[in-house]
Amino acid sequence: MDLHTAETTEHLLGEGDSPPVHEVNASGSSHFLLTSDHYGRALPRALGDLGIAESELARHIGWDIGIAGVADRLADLLDAHLIAQRYSRLVIDCNRPPASASAVPVISEATAIPRNENISEREREARRREIFEPYHDRIDAAIDARLHAKRPTVLVSLHSFTPVYAGVARPWHVGALYNRDAVLPHLLLKHLHGEGDLVVGDNEPYAVSDLTDYTIPVHGEGRGLVSTGIEIRQDLIADPTGQQQWAERLARILREIEGELRPRLLP
Repeated sequence: MDLHTAETTEHLLGEGDSPPVHEVNASGSSHFLLTSDHYGRALPRALGDLGIAESELARHIGWDIGIAGVADRLADLLDAHLIAQRYSRLVIDCNRPPASASAVPVISEATAIPRNENISEREREARRREIFEPYHDRIDAAIDARLHAKRPTVLVSLHSFTPVYAGVARPWHVGALYNRDAVLPHLLLKHLHGEGDLVVGDNEPYAVSDLTDYTIPVHGEGRGLVSTGIEIRQDLIADPTGQQQWAERLARILREIEGELRPRLLP
């Protein structure tokens, strides 16, 4: 494998690298603002292959499998603005506080990430400045514009999770994630349970916290927005058919919830 370790320069991203932020429907009319922290698995050319095989990068440690297809379709169905992040979570995890050790993982599950070992503060800062910050700055700007225009705004952070983690099978099909603000998650849980064919996780397979998460605590709770995280099991959305089915299901549920939230959202 290529263990390319070119000297870190002032810039991490260069010619041929994708912009970090992917957007759909920036002028969408929906109350929902969608985000996807682990949408893509691109690697900056300067970092080579991080010292891992392509088969490892394609696994759940590299990105949220299937969520890109769901997010794009859901944005279209709801006419909602989607802001997503194109680079692999192994470069920098955009749903972790950037100062945390897990933001640039040296090991993910049982896989060592050689290119992340002993990186300089200068390189860590470049990853934060050129990938993490543009993504979160764009979310901030979108929220600022919506609040300035007095547009009701509900933040939904979209994720997917692996069916088996560290050898333990996970029974849930979908989960609602939250920390302090449970208004939207509890409505979402009610509707998901009402589907009748789902095993639903209440803060499963993960719970949101200030120490382990960024998007919901900072952009949701920190801005006073009604918000939730949604986790979908990856085997259910691994192909376009599953992605479409889940986008349609979530669009229907979120439209129903929007009506229930309207008295809370309107001034």
